Amino acid sequence: MDLLAEYRRATMFFEAGDPNGAARLLEPIIEAEPDNSSVRQLLARAYFQSAQLNRAEEQLRALVDRDPSDHYAHHVLGRTLERMNRPVDALRHLRIAAAMHSTNTDYATALRRVEGKAGR
Repeated sequence: MDLLAEYRRATMFFEAGDPNGAARLLEPIIEAEPDNSSVRQLLARAYFQSAQLNRAEEQLRALVDRDPSDHYAHHVLGRTLERMNRPVDALRHLRIAAAMHSTNTDYATALRRVEGKAGR
């Protein structure tokens, strides 16, 4: 299997609005290359977009564990936990992302929204 070609196909599926199709293509790639953060991030986003939130959480936790300075992974993990109705769990990751990248308005907006849900 040409992993790069499959990754490019998966990216096209994702960008065309087919996150399930993208995930199907990415799953065997991540099995072959479990340390590939780009593939894992796209897989997490595909799971998030297709409401496979437990799977998204699993992929995002792996990214954060591997690289705690990955502000985007923290943000998407926080958003995933928010969608799972776990605002208290989401706060930690949204705060980290917002602190790491304080100029990102999306990060700040998500943090304020979840702080409101968590009653803080």
